[in-house]
Amino acid sequence: MTGGKRITLGHPERDLATRFHDLMEVVVRRLPFGLSRVVAPSFLGFALINGFTFGVDLLLLTAFRSGLGLPVPIAFTIAYVLAFGLSFVLNRALNFRSHAPVGPQAGLYAVAILINYLAFILGVGSALTAIGLQYLLSRIVAGACEAAFMYSVMRWIIFRDTK
Repeated sequence: MTGGKRITLGHPERDLATRFHDLMEVVVRRLPFGLSRVVAPSFLGFALINGFTFGVDLLLLTAFRSGLGLPVPIAFTIAYVLAFGLSFVLNRALNFRSHAPVGPQAGLYAVAILINYLAFILGVGSALTAIGLQYLLSRIVAGACEAAFMYSVMRWIIFRDTK
């Protein structure tokens, strides 16, 4: 919802968030090897949204580091904050379809990304870069660690009001 109006695409009776969730359910039902019994539609939605925002993060990181020549910690930080802001908005609206007050959720999210940032982005990412791993590869390794942490926090703490 934006400005009190529902965003719709093609079907006025079904908003974008409902259509996104329905699509995730359809895809999960078709997963092979019994995965449909263990993969939640919100996990698939998280993977798609955060895969997209991770791509945004890497593009921004490349622009800030290789394009502008910023030091690695500064480039990591700016790219991370911008990408995670986008992730919050998309996950809140489309994936977890939260209607709870945004203020407390944003506060919890800020704490989660601070912990995530210190542990995985600066900790793992910068450490791997310092021992010689190329900065984009170190960011990808750190991204795998942060994905598990952030999905858990978003599903069971920040957006726990999901239906």
